[in-house]
Amino acid sequence: MKNPNGYGSIYKLSGNRRKPWAVRKTVGWDFDRDTSKTKPIYEFVGYYATRSEAMQALANYNESPYDIGIRLLTFEGVYNKWSDIHFENISQSNINGYKAAFKLCESIKNMPFAEIRLDHLQKVVDTSGKNTPTLKKLKIMFGMMYDYAVIHDIVPTEKREKVRYLDISKPGNPNAYKRSRFNDTEIKKVWKSKDNDIYYTVVLMLLYTGARVSELLEAKKTNVNLKEKWYYIPKSKTKAGIRYVPIPDKALPFFQYWMTRDSEYLICTHDGKKMTYDKFYHTHWKRIMSALGIKHTPHCTRYTTISKLTEAGVDDRIIKQIVGHQGKDVTEIVYTDIDMNVKLEAINRI
Repeated sequence: MKNPNGYGSIYKLSGNRRKPWAVRKTVGWDFDRDTSKTKPIYEFVGYYATRSEAMQALANYNESPYDIGIRLLTFEGVYNKWSDIHFENISQSNINGYKAAFKLCESIKNMPFAEIRLDHLQKVVDTSGKNTPTLKKLKIMFGMMYDYAVIHDIVPTEKREKVRYLDISKPGNPNAYKRSRFNDTEIKKVWKSKDNDIYYTVVLMLLYTGARVSELLEAKKTNVNLKEKWYYIPKSKTKAGIRYVPIPDKALPFFQYWMTRDSEYLICTHDGKKMTYDKFYHTHWKRIMSALGIKHTPHCTRYTTISKLTEAGVDDRIIKQIVGHQGKDVTEIVYTDIDMNVKLEAINRI
């Protein structure tokens, strides 16, 4: 049976294709002056594996028309549109995290966003080889992209719910190091080698402040006070992360050195440019760990600081304010600033 005028058409493409059935709509007419004839201008609704799927898609479109161009946006297209907006208001470390998460989506980046199913997303997770922190970031990114897609009528509201059922409980990076603290022998190795390369001092700065590596790399000199021995972190993903970090006496000379470098940022490259996490990790951290015969990630420095503060008998509330952990206790949710002298006394115990 022929479709009514203006309804759209279905036809089969030639060749051996996974989705050979094309659905198209006439959206206008083009007049050819040379032949004095008009020809239709088509936009494609989509491509389908069977004729019945194509017929259903055309029926769905006619029942509730949508912008075909928007509907055919790929996963990568939605990511680009979402990130153009979202990245304006977050830190560079968060941007790097989302960019790393997007790189895991190679298998779906060219798929129309509206056609992506839960099993496609789950396959990205299951084949990523990544551990829980990275997969959490990936799941958060998926959720925000679907929020964007719902708001802009790329997918219906119910499609957003699929992200809830994404299982990230079985991460599997076989090459990942387990989180572990630096032992005393390893710390002594770093101290002994600190004059070999100035970036060894960054490892010590992390070990003795408990800061996240991203926080130290983002620190600007305008937020460092050597006289009062602290530096300020103005941006963080949590309220507790926005804080004044005490600079211990053992690490103070390293802060003093980096303040003399010609750069806006405390930690910088050899030519004074901002040090990105990727550059620090791949150019310096991995080389230093290899030279010392140590297997640790940058986050292990923070874990070491917390462990040593705990062993030194420092009150848990003080530890959380030093390292920027959010307290779970009701009394800790009400933010009470602890005096910097108290924090300095605590950090100097390790």
